[in-house]
Amino acid sequence: MTEPADAALRRAIAPVICYPNETLPVPDLALYRAARATAVKTGEFVAPPREACTFRVPAGQFFRISAPDGPQVGDLNLWNANDLSERFYSGKTRALHGTHLTTGERMWSAFPYLRPMATITEDTLAWYGIDQYGGSVHDVIGTRCDPYTGNLLSGSQYHHCCHSNLTRALADETGMTLAQAEPHVHDVLNVFMCTGFTRDTGQYFMKASPVRAGDHLEFFAEIDLLGALSACPGGDCSAEHSSDTSTCHPLLVEVFAPADGALAGWTPPPVNGYDRSHGR
Repeated sequence: MTEPADAALRRAIAPVICYPNETLPVPDLALYRAARATAVKTGEFVAPPREACTFRVPAGQFFRISAPDGPQVGDLNLWNANDLSERFYSGKTRALHGTHLTTGERMWSAFPYLRPMATITEDTLAWYGIDQYGGSVHDVIGTRCDPYTGNLLSGSQYHHCCHSNLTRALADETGMTLAQAEPHVHDVLNVFMCTGFTRDTGQYFMKASPVRAGDHLEFFAEIDLLGALSACPGGDCSAEHSSDTSTCHPLLVEVFAPADGALAGWTPPPVNGYDRSHGR
């Protein structure tokens, strides 16, 4: 198509933020950090290379994800531990906070609940920022590596992609069959993954994760949580995923409980206040 005469003017129109977030409820990070200073470790869970683990975190406790043995990306799903229909909503989280998450930002739940599920309280990779390629860490733009896309693109039948890992882990945790568990698996927070969009074609890209042993991402559980974390078969995602060729490492999840009274005045957030009448 031939460009119209006013093409440059159309492109030059300034963007407008779709969801200005200045009025979002602000987490009390000072309270959370004071409570964290009193916390003791109550459990740990390991996602082996190319596998997933599940874990539970009561409201008002903390959980930390780390890569203790070397660079490794993880795919995180969260559910309300008492109601699997309330689960992490990556699309709305992205609309509210941006393409990548860091300290002070939150993982929001799906409609009709739309409330904070977890708040990031510490991110040792926050220094990375946005690089010259437009890449950053901990994204909510990717989905999760899955066997369906692999089959579509290459005819493969690969079963240790993150979608399948999360499906098996959730089935094992809940006693559901794989067919029952799979619909509950959802788009993820790509923990430690360094991603962005190419400037020329707008394609989703990945590059080697900057995570190193000792780095971690820590969260405060705003509600009772059931989590599932997959150690991606892409390892540090420097080359490819959904295969057994990349070097992979385990991921560690640790849970910490603050001392009694350390969260005085805090209560779990209520579900969204919209009346659900939808104009009728």
